[in-house]
Amino acid sequence: MNALEKRSVVALASVYAMRMLGLFMVMPVFVLLGADLQGATPALLGLAIGAYGLSQALLQIPFGLLSDRVGRKKMIYLGLILFASGSLLAASTDSIYVVIAGRILQGAGAIASVLMALLSDLTREEERTKAMATVGISIGLSFSVSLVLGPLLGAAWGLSGIFYVTAVMALLALVVVARVVPTPHTHKVSADTHPAREMVGRVLADGRLLRLDFGIFVLHLVLTALFLVFPTMLQDQLGLASSSHWWFYLSVMVLSFFAMVPFIIIGEKKRKMKPILCMAIALLTAATATLTQVNASLWAAWGVLFFFFMAFNLLEASLPSLISKEAPAASKGTAMGVYSTSQFFGAFLGGALGGYLLQSAGVEGVLWLMAGCLLVWLLAALTMPAPSYTTSLVLELRDALENTFDDVDRQLRRLPGVKDVVIVENASTAYLKVDRQHFREDQLADFDFVRQGKST
Repeated sequence: MNALEKRSVVALASVYAMRMLGLFMVMPVFVLLGADLQGATPALLGLAIGAYGLSQALLQIPFGLLSDRVGRKKMIYLGLILFASGSLLAASTDSIYVVIAGRILQGAGAIASVLMALLSDLTREEERTKAMATVGISIGLSFSVSLVLGPLLGAAWGLSGIFYVTAVMALLALVVVARVVPTPHTHKVSADTHPAREMVGRVLADGRLLRLDFGIFVLHLVLTALFLVFPTMLQDQLGLASSSHWWFYLSVMVLSFFAMVPFIIIGEKKRKMKPILCMAIALLTAATATLTQVNASLWAAWGVLFFFFMAFNLLEASLPSLISKEAPAASKGTAMGVYSTSQFFGAFLGGALGGYLLQSAGVEGVLWLMAGCLLVWLLAALTMPAPSYTTSLVLELRDALENTFDDVDRQLRRLPGVKDVVIVENASTAYLKVDRQHFREDQLADFDFVRQGKST
């Protein structure tokens, strides 16, 4: 990357991380600290935890599409102001209903797709994969840090303190966008990072993508539901004070992260992603079911949560990669938009339905809901075809083509290893899905209509 690209990527990744950190910090402590709110019930506490997911799910794609009309930065400013406003609203009240409204307002700042679109504007095609990976790492780190920072801030300043810190981070993110992130001169609507209306139907009709969307839906439903019951189990059943929860989560997250890395490598290098995926779902299901038997041993609870997050981190890292591989050519941005919508809707339902079950059926009711959803996902994963091992290739076509676009399409499809081709005529760009075991990039040198080809 050149200096401008590095600056853009680091700044946008930090904005993404600050925003996600603010959303996640409240999760490991909300059930414990929110019980003192006026009108609080288990059902309403669950709704408050997951409420942000509903507005995120509904507004994720519209925010991205609107940014084409009014500008990327304007939509990011709007999203961060909504996020800060929701945080301040939740911080300034002792009513559970106002906190729920604040969480919905936080989620209404659904700028993830806009940040990705701005990333597309500020980076070259050949550097896009590195840029997106950097943002992905920042999201993973923000989640891990939130599980440690949330209990620490909660012990020091209470629930309102967490929301005030979240508002401050949103304002800092505003400054970063205004002062550090460059303003692009033009919008480059990249199919890799930007949703497109005409592609939605194709993505929704793809059975493999739908299985993966269902997977991320279940994964975040289970994650949100977990934090409805586990903090209370730690404090009441296992005797660990809430002020000490941070070290429990820190040790689990660090060790579980390193434990899952070898499985990622095996899945990718040995082309064993389906067995690895199914193994992780089975492990997550078993860990969830075992939580019902953890009553008095803190170390047993630590072991169960270690395997839970080992499987969770493996799935959270694998699913976006599989979406990228399975998405039709020129549809990656749309596929990721549907995927993100599924993720946030899962978080909402995990909180809302989990809270209702916590009130009506107790802790075991929530845990068996989680295990049941995971079993359905495991069946869906076992019956899906083995994932493809394709990567995206973006070709810039020469402005003056001697061949027609139909000829270009036919010639590209004849190449060994090419699985799909989509040509965007008004952008003079071809999007390919290729299998690297059979495709050689030097074959493109024989075509005079290709300006350059870069893997993404």
